[in-house]
Amino acid sequence: MRRRLCRADELAEGTARGFVFGAGAERRALFVLRHGGAIRAYRNACPHQGTPLEIVPDQFFDSARRHLLCRTHGARFRPSDGACVAGPCLGRNLTPTPVRVEDGLLILDDPD
Repeated sequence: MRRRLCRADELAEGTARGFVFGAGAERRALFVLRHGGAIRAYRNACPHQGTPLEIVPDQFFDSARRHLLCRTHGARFRPSDGACVAGPCLGRNLTPTPVRVEDGLLILDDPD
């Protein structure tokens, strides 16, 4: 299923935005980020225990905007590849989700 997320220019450098689709067993949460000029998307689930990374909506980065931060247990992830570089899931990765820019919009081609 193709989903329009937002306009690409609504996502400023060093920020991220979360999205939730469906409910119950069909619920899917993901976030998109812009870092180093690149736009990427990941499932919003820490590999440590599956909890969402943010507590406050759309607050995925640490204060320096260098790493993504799981607010539950403090795991830190590289925005470029989702690899955990510190914390309880060191060496594991966030699950990437394919996203693309088409006509200025962020598009998710969702296989689910």
